[in-house]
Amino acid sequence: MLEEYFGLKEKPFSKTPDPRYLYLSSVHEEALARLQYAVEEREMVLLTGEVGCGKTTLTRALMDELDDTAYQIVLIINPRLSPAQFLKAVAKRLDITETPRFRQELLDIIYERLYQLDTAGINTVIIIDEAQLIPRRETFEEIRLLTNFQLDHKNLLSIILVAQPDLKRRFAHRVYRPLLQRIALYFHLPPLTEDETEEYIKHRLRVAGATADVFDKEAIRLIYKYSGGIPRVINTLATNAMLEAIGSDKRIVDASCVRRALSEIEFLQICTQVQTSRDKAWTSQR
Repeated sequence: MLEEYFGLKEKPFSKTPDPRYLYLSSVHEEALARLQYAVEEREMVLLTGEVGCGKTTLTRALMDELDDTAYQIVLIINPRLSPAQFLKAVAKRLDITETPRFRQELLDIIYERLYQLDTAGINTVIIIDEAQLIPRRETFEEIRLLTNFQLDHKNLLSIILVAQPDLKRRFAHRVYRPLLQRIALYFHLPPLTEDETEEYIKHRLRVAGATADVFDKEAIRLIYKYSGGIPRVINTLATNAMLEAIGSDKRIVDASCVRRALSEIEFLQICTQVQTSRDKAWTSQR
């Protein structure tokens, strides 16, 4: 519906982390450069940002830039894992089919696999998305211990922790000090500014095939005001405003379309806040 009405090739504000739609603001560009440096130097890096700010899309863009023949990507998107489950997940994504009973044996096999990959000129990158959901300190300890896999002159892998800012408060506890000492780089991804929000919207429309303006200035201003510059919220509001424009037979999305969309999606924000509170409570209980 959106595509045909506005002359687009595809939906411009999908919530999937498609790297083609990544808008590289100066901050996003710097964040991507930090991730690339961490991978090249085989370091551990922590990337934080509020819900929906583009962290996952950024890591997908990084993965797209890495040569499949030179990098082995271990992507963990559901890190609610015990220490044993975490190690087994890493082993599985390293194409290790043998699952020994004892932890030390599994660690030895992982080390051998990392060494084989390094000998073949392949750099292993472990990306842990939503790292704030890791339930136990012991799992973080296994992550720290993986950084011990090294040769005399280099590490055998790099680790990227992607998380919401809540993780920083958790890391403030002294029990996480050994892990923090292994983190070589840290970057926080802030929301977009108002000017960046306008460029973000225009960028996504261009990628989707737009050849003319779809939103007027006042509509974009309202989208920024409501979303606070959070890309995921921008996507939701922009999509609903476009649907409102179609219902009103308007070819340009104006402020009235955004206002009507706001009233209709207000309950979604409430649901999101409730779910976020539940996630935080669940993590704190563990």
